[in-house]
This record gives sequence, structure tokens and C-alpha cells, in this order.
Amino acid sequence: MRYGGDNRSRLLLVTLIVTSLFLITLDLRGVSVVTGLRHGAQSAIAPFQRVTSTAFRPIGNFFSDVAHLGRTRAQLKKLEDDNSLLRKSIIRNKDLVTEVKQLKSILDLSGTAGYKIVNARIISQGTSASFSQSITIDVGTNMHVTRDMTVICGDGLVGVVKEVYSSSALVMLVSDPGFHVGARIAGSQEIGILSGEGTDVGTLQLLESQSSVKVGDILLARGSVNGKPFVPGVPIGVVTSVPNAAGLVSQLAKVRYFVRLHSLGLVAVVLKPPTSDPRDALVPLPPAPIPTPTVTVYITPEATPSPSATPIKK
Repeated sequence: MRYGGDNRSRLLLVTLIVTSLFLITLDLRGVSVVTGLRHGAQSAIAPFQRVTSTAFRPIGNFFSDVAHLGRTRAQLKKLEDDNSLLRKSIIRNKDLVTEVKQLKSILDLSGTAGYKIVNARIISQGTSASFSQSITIDVGTNMHVTRDMTVICGDGLVGVVKEVYSSSALVMLVSDPGFHVGARIAGSQEIGILSGEGTDVGTLQLLESQSSVKVGDILLARGSVNGKPFVPGVPIGVVTSVPNAAGLVSQLAKVRYFVRLHSLGLVAVVLKPPTSDPRDALVPLPPAPIPTPTVTVYITPEATPSPSATPIKK
């Protein structure tokens, strides 16, 4: 049995060697037997490859989508972060533009009047233990600010310093019910006392019974001795109504403040009054009228019908 198995093995080996030599010889002579066999094998297994590809394609797509999903989420997160930074930058730029405009208006007003000022930023606004209408600013004794100094902005009077600390100060606003300031009417020089009412409108009481006031009159700060608590010439507001109540000893008027107290960002404390009263130099200019657009109408003359030629009958 052993010798028979060895003979069959030798015969199989010899057959494989002869077949290999035969195929090599045919291939060297240009007979594409191997290529044909390869193509035949490929054709035979192609249907199985398509079935396998169709069966496993969803699985491959799933893992591919999972990989792409991770990258997509990372890209979306980066876009969201970039968008957030862009929005913050836009808001910051708008704030800077607003502050630059406020600072320019403050410098224009103080420069025209000759006030010596120190600029301040508002760090809080609202009520306090002493006043219902107040703001806190970021300058104090470190910038030579003291009590009873006038606080202004580019539009006019804001209030007066009431409490001072090392690096901050409390300012009572012109709208506070406890606020009172001597005022005069620009041009006519009529004087009175303006009192806060807790809103953006105050009440003016004229001191002379014969004094008169009308809607549209501009009020300016009359000024105090040595410029404290009020320096002269600061714009306060405009008269909006004049009630005609019988039996009044003196005339009253409602005044709308020039300063929008709830949208302040920068103010200035007047450290030193001007050497001379600016009088009416700070009266706000009326807004420029809106130009009326000119409309030009072109009239096209009607076409004159040309006379039709009438044939001459003979």
C-alpha cells in the first residue's frame, strides 16, 4: 500500500510538471491560453462579485457616512464658532463707533464753552440708596473729581456729582425728583428753576410773575458761584408745553431734556468752569431741513398728423 501511494504521488508530480512546461511553452509561442483561462475565471466569478458588492455596499456606505458625519460635525462646530466671533466683532465695532461719536460731541461742546473736563464711562445706572435716578461713573478722587461738579455729555446737562470715591463717583441725574437747577431761556434771558419729575420731561417754574415762556424756547444752565454745582451755558432742554392754569403766581412749562438719559455710555465731569460765561454759544442748532426733491416733468408735444395726399381727379 505504501509503494502504491508513492507511485501515485510521483505520477501526479510528473503530470503537474509536464502540464506546467506545456503551458509555459504555449505562452512563449504566443498562445494566450493563460489569458483565456484568466478571462474565463473572471467571467465566471463576476456575477458572484456583483451580488457580494450589492449585499455589502450598504454596510460600507454606513461606515463611510459615520466617518463623514464626524468630519461634518467638526466643520459645523467651527463654522458656528467663527459665526459667533464675527457677531461679537460686529457688536464691538458698533459700540466703538457709538463711543467715538459720543466722545466727539463731548469734546465739541466742552471745547466751544471752554470747560476743563475729564471723560468718564458709566459703569452702572439705576436707583441708589439716596436717589431714584442716578448713574455711577469710573472716575473719582483719582482724577480730581469732587462733590457738586457738573456732569455733561455732548447733548447737554446730565446731572451733578453727589458722592465721590477713590475710583468712582455717584451722579444724580437731571431727571431725579430731587434735582433742581437754575435755568434761563436762551435769547430772552428769563430765569427760573427746573425740577426733575422722574421722567424725560421736567418742570420749569419762572421766578418773575411777568415772565413769559413759549413752546420751542431753549433752556440753558444759569450757572452757580465758582461753577459749583453748575457751570453756565450748558444746554438743558426745550419747552414742549405751557399750561395755562388760573391762579398761578408764576408761569410753569414742561421741558423735554436734550440728553437721552437711558442710552448714555460716556459722560464728562467739568473740573473747572470757563473764564467767561459762554452765554448762548451752546444752543443746539436746529436740524437741517430735509430737501424737497425736485421733479422735472417733460411734456412731449402731440404728434401732428400729416395731411394725406388727395389724388386729383381729371
